[in-house]
Amino acid sequence: MMDFFSTEALIALLTLTSLEVVLGIDNVIFIAILAGKLPESQRDYARKMGLTLAVVSRAILVLAIGLVMQLNQPWFAVFGTGFSGKDIILILGGLFLLGKATYEIHRKIEHASDPDSKALGVTTLKAVLTQILIVDVVFSLDSVITAVGMTEGLKHPIPVMIAAIVISVVVMLVF
Repeated sequence: MMDFFSTEALIALLTLTSLEVVLGIDNVIFIAILAGKLPESQRDYARKMGLTLAVVSRAILVLAIGLVMQLNQPWFAVFGTGFSGKDIILILGGLFLLGKATYEIHRKIEHASDPDSKALGVTTLKAVLTQILIVDVVFSLDSVITAVGMTEGLKHPIPVMIAAIVISVVVMLVF
């Protein structure tokens, strides 16, 4: 426990928390967009549950990060550039985010003139939370990989990474 309060661990915690807040802003934006599809009475619950899902998904990824970090050996090469499992995960996650963002922006623009349009997607809480979970996992990959790199020299990095995640979500909930 004393390692957690070492100068090195506290600096890592402060830096990771700041980074998690910055990296989490895009996550919060997506949660707000998705929660906006729900009836007014469910939106606040969906936002809070979305942030809770973000904490849980990032904590699970931190605990399983050893597996993800071992996926750095090239699986195949295209034009002399090797692609590892980690690269594939990040590429697929990025493509998912580009597709989802494009879809949401297109839908908002197409139906901007009709605010009561059914196409704006009043949907079920379960569907929104499922989408939020997928987005949380994709957004979590970059922050968890960054956290692993930043805590490489610490004796016990996992408690520092999880504390940074929890603190950053609390900060996001406050704002």
